Amino acid sequence: MLFRKDITRCCAYCQYFEFQKDGSLLCSKKGAVDEDRCCLFYRYDPTKRIPAKAKALDFSQYTEDDFKL
Repeated sequence: MLFRKDITRCCAYCQYFEFQKDGSLLCSKKGAVDEDRCCLFYRYDPTKRIPAKAKALDFSQYTEDDFKL
């Protein structure tokens, strides 16, 4: 899932983009930027992307007999 081809290009996933401690957003190539924009220097960094949480499993369709050996 981290290496999908259809990931939206935005500065938040770029190797040059950093969140600063004071809450500002900084690009080492362009300076202060918005999180959702993208420029020509964009290089995808999969370690900066936080994948969506997995859905909780629904066990209500099973009975107690399904779990007995």
